[in-house]
Amino acid sequence: MVRPGRDLLTGRVEVDECYVGGLEEGLPGRLNLEKALVVVAAQEDGPGIGRIRMRQIIDASAQSLVRFVQDSVEPGSVVHSDGWLGYLPLEKKGYEHEVTFLSGKKKTPSKLMPRVHRVISLLKRWLIGTHQGAVSHKHLDYYLDEFTFRFNRRRSKSRGKPLLPPRSASRRSRARTPGSHSSPGSQAESETTICSGYLSQADTHLRRN
Repeated sequence: MVRPGRDLLTGRVEVDECYVGGLEEGLPGRLNLEKALVVVAAQEDGPGIGRIRMRQIIDASAQSLVRFVQDSVEPGSVVHSDGWLGYLPLEKKGYEHEVTFLSGKKKTPSKLMPRVHRVISLLKRWLIGTHQGAVSHKHLDYYLDEFTFRFNRRRSKSRGKPLLPPRSASRRSRARTPGSHSSPGSQAESETTICSGYLSQADTHLRRN
């Protein structure tokens, strides 16, 4: 669905990570052990959001984060991140690295890095609204690809055909709703409608702020 040889993001790009499903109690930030860690890159497009990339990673180490940036962002671009040490090697890899330290700021992270946090918010809402948040680590990459595919084509007249989830995930989804007799096709169309509804908010929200 998402081409391995796809074009890299260029210009100014915001990068941050999130945990899908929220944080566990008692575990600070990047030490979460149970939830899936996802890194997201959002290209600036004036006041709005251009194209995006995202990936599930095993940890927030420099090895994982820098590899993602190299696979997603054109060298020479400006990469805007928070002050996490995992991003420090970016300048040595040919990127201009802009750092915003989020702690101790009066503004929230969503104000300091609005594009990437808007994408993260939309992703979480889509996963909860479409899949009830029940997406296993095994199938998460598929859903990240689908969200990226649809987000990057949200302004296109042709967004592609409705895409079915992995068969086992589809079975679990139907099992959670006794009495439901919707076909896989109608389920996919419903998911597409929900996704399109969330993505339509991607740029209008930012332009109001």
